[in-house]
Amino acid sequence: MAGAVWRKEAGMTNPLIGFQIAPAELSYIGHDLERPECILAEQDGTLWSADGRGGVMRIDPDGTQALILQKGTEANTASSFEDRLVNTTGSLPNGLTFDANGDFLIANFGTDRVERMTRDGETSVVIDNVDGRPFGKANFVTRDTKGRLWLTVTTTMNPWTEHVKTNSRDGYIALIDERGARIVADDLCGTNELRFDANEDWLYVAETTSRNITRFRVDGDTLKDREIYGPTVLPGFCDGIALDTYGNLWTTLIMADQLVAITPEGDVLTILDAGGDPAALARLDEAWRKGQVTPEIMQACGGPQCRWMASLTFGGPDLKTVYLGSLQGTTIPYFRSPVAGLPLIYWNA
Repeated sequence: MAGAVWRKEAGMTNPLIGFQIAPAELSYIGHDLERPECILAEQDGTLWSADGRGGVMRIDPDGTQALILQKGTEANTASSFEDRLVNTTGSLPNGLTFDANGDFLIANFGTDRVERMTRDGETSVVIDNVDGRPFGKANFVTRDTKGRLWLTVTTTMNPWTEHVKTNSRDGYIALIDERGARIVADDLCGTNELRFDANEDWLYVAETTSRNITRFRVDGDTLKDREIYGPTVLPGFCDGIALDTYGNLWTTLIMADQLVAITPEGDVLTILDAGGDPAALARLDEAWRKGQVTPEIMQACGGPQCRWMASLTFGGPDLKTVYLGSLQGTTIPYFRSPVAGLPLIYWNA
């Protein structure tokens, strides 16, 4: 992995202790975005954001932006909450990672497959099944230093909101290599973003609907020693995750529009609270406990700054600029962190 080694010196104080950012202190980049769920940050400051019209938005450091749509795929014109976020009509790029040559690998929540898109929009299908069965809701894909792909599938239920209502444990992680795709971890509840530690010894994954982070020890091409990392139940639905160089695991709490971090000791620190109506969030929590979550209850939640904060990405030359993706935002909030994030795996430039 290009760069930082995860180490904590003796006596070092956690840089996140006492750190909190207010919504009014956020800066913004990008405009008129559509479902900027996942963001990639290049070392030169260029951002690439998943776009709900069926492609990727390039945002240069000076704010200039250009939408690159997937060629051969009809542009997604679904505009209603029901079609865009519940029925996931059309192409909905969700998780993004860089391929070895700098193109994009896309976990497409609309087409239920892993796709490769070049920087000028040429799109091809990498894989759309495991053992001959359709994936289900492909959520996030990442690449390890061996060049293998790791895919999360949130649920096989369609619409996916039925999974949120029932807390079904039909999510899984698939490993994709020259042998194809195979399931390496299952019985997961709302499988979302996954990340490796600096040495790729541990893989962490957000189980969004059970509201906890799970980790596995990586043993070759298998995952073992499964355990919940941090609290058994977080104060919201964990979605995007990222690790910093101190050892904190950051996660967004979607619909609560909060950003928190789990320290190596297991404590939860609130970094940003950009939530909206507390009563709406209380109704969501109660519905979750009773197995009665509906799209209408979810839609009532969220604050104006992030509107369903979904992901976080460390960027900038020192990896201390935190960019926030969302499902319903039209711009990208960002702020400066007191600690650097672990770097992305870049292509073989």
